[in-house]
This record gives sequence, C-alpha cells and structure tokens, in this order.
Amino acid sequence: MSIRIGIMGYGNLGRGIECAIKHNPDMELAAVFTRRAPETVKILTETAKVCRVDEAESMKDEIDVMIMCGGSATDLPVQTPKFVQWFNVVDSFDTHARIPEHFENVDKAASESGHVGIISVGWDPGMFSLNRMYANAILTNGKDYTFWGKGVSQGHSDAIRRIDGVKDGKQYTIPVESALESVRRGENPELSARQKHTRECFVVAEEGADLARIENEIKTMPNYFDEYDTTVHFISQEELDRDHSGIPHGGFVIRSGKTGWNDEHSHVIEYSLKLDSNPEFTSSVIVAYARAAYRMNKEGQKGCKTVFDVAPAYLSVLDGAQLRKHLL
Repeated sequence: MSIRIGIMGYGNLGRGIECAIKHNPDMELAAVFTRRAPETVKILTETAKVCRVDEAESMKDEIDVMIMCGGSATDLPVQTPKFVQWFNVVDSFDTHARIPEHFENVDKAASESGHVGIISVGWDPGMFSLNRMYANAILTNGKDYTFWGKGVSQGHSDAIRRIDGVKDGKQYTIPVESALESVRRGENPELSARQKHTRECFVVAEEGADLARIENEIKTMPNYFDEYDTTVHFISQEELDRDHSGIPHGGFVIRSGKTGWNDEHSHVIEYSLKLDSNPEFTSSVIVAYARAAYRMNKEGQKGCKTVFDVAPAYLSVLDGAQLRKHLL
C-alpha cells in the first residue's frame, strides 16, 4: 500500500514536495491544502485533490503523513502542533534558537494524539545537524564550524516578506572566504556569527513605504539578521524577477580535531552541499522523513522527533537486506 501524503501549503516547498513524491514509488499524493481558493491552485498530480485548509480534519483517515510547508516565522509554530492532533506530520522549522520550544509544543500534542511529528527536517537543520552530531561523536576533541551559502535562504526571505511595507524580497547568505579557508587549514579560529557570514537582501517595497524603517527592521530582526553585517538593496519587481528568480544554496559542515595520546594527529571532516534548488532538495529530505514518520508510527511510536531520533533505515525505500547488500 502506498503511503498517502498530504501537503499543507503550495508554495515553493509544496511544489517541491509534489515533485519528490513522484520519485518515491511507495508514496502517493492524496491532497494539497491551501489558504487560497482551491479552484485557483493548479497542481501537477492529476489524481490528487486541492482542498481548503479547514477541510483537513475531515480527511484524517485519508492521509498517512501531512507535510507542513508553511514558514517558520509564524506558520509552523501554530500549524504543526495543531495538525499533529490528526496526522503524523513532518515540518522544516528552521529558526534554530526556537527549536527546543517548538519541540516541546509539538511533543505535547503528538503524545496526546498518538501521532509522530518530526520537526526541523531539511538540510540545515536536518542533514547538516546529523553531520555535526556524527563528527562530534567521532572527533570528541575538536571544534565545529558551519558555513552556509552563497545562496538564497527561504526562511530569511520569508521573514523579510512579512515586514509591513515589503512587497517581495530575497536574502542571500554569503560565507566569509577567509574564515572558511582558515577552518579548512585546521587553524581552529574563534569566529563570531558576524565573522563567518554576511547577509545581502534585495527588497521590493510597496509604493510609499518607509524604506529607512524597513531597512532598520531587517537589520535588527532577532534570530535572523541582528548578529550579522547585513546589506539591504531596494530594487524593482522587474529587477528581482530578472536577476533573482533562482533559489540556489549550499554550504559546509566542518569539524577539525585531534587524536593520539598527545594530540599529535590532526583530522578534518567536511560535508558539503551544492544545491541548484534549495526547496526541491529540502523537499526530497522531507519526503524521506515522511516515510520514517509513517513507519515509526506503525510500530507504535508517538511524540515529537528530530533527525537525531530517526534510524537511517527508516528513510530508505529499500529493505534491510537490500541496504546491507548494496549500501553497507
């Protein structure tokens, strides 16, 4: 039987989820839920429904896993605890400072409902988190470094667009090259957030908006921009569409450490991603974890989980014998 997937929200991430489901033979898209008028939302899967968000509860027996595709700023903190009442859920909540709080809220609701909710799934948090954890467990005497970009951050771009007076916008995260090379050389520098990355914003303001206020709100936004050197460019919608239509991203997780009785040997672990489409790659990770949520719940598990709690075998469409033969 196919795992029946629901998509909550049909923006860049939702469209990526739909494409990822196509490439997973044990899954099918059951329905897309939208805050827009359903008749105005055109999806690619002919067999799936497009429904209003308030119809979701009535379809709890038709969907095995609901994938939450809202933004981390305001959508997911409310939606994920709400919908885990009725479904197993997976989200991509990426406000790192608020993950513990989000976990507690989802865990309470999921434990009460008997469902599994896997939060903060993607590449960071997500795949980068796993690589940080593995590297820490292996090189116990060492230091961690994470660099993002150059690329478009969906969460930061969404946060910009929610500022009053902003019509549209994109944000690029850019590693400081000298800091990255120092880490790769094993020099173990002490680096603040500001020394590791810069942020560059391209903003389309509404006519008559206070540009100085918008720029100040961006640069002082907690958890997003306040700890970084941030440049804000105000441009036209035409310029944004022409020059910033793609959604590339990537980055590096590096841990350098020492082994030996007297720390005589140095090692560097590096994991990197180069992504042509941030949302489509994120979607592919999320869909693998939707399989895990379904399997774990079938085994009787419940409550909130993160990528740290999910055994790798749960992610793969291959069974244990196939994994041992081909990938071990």
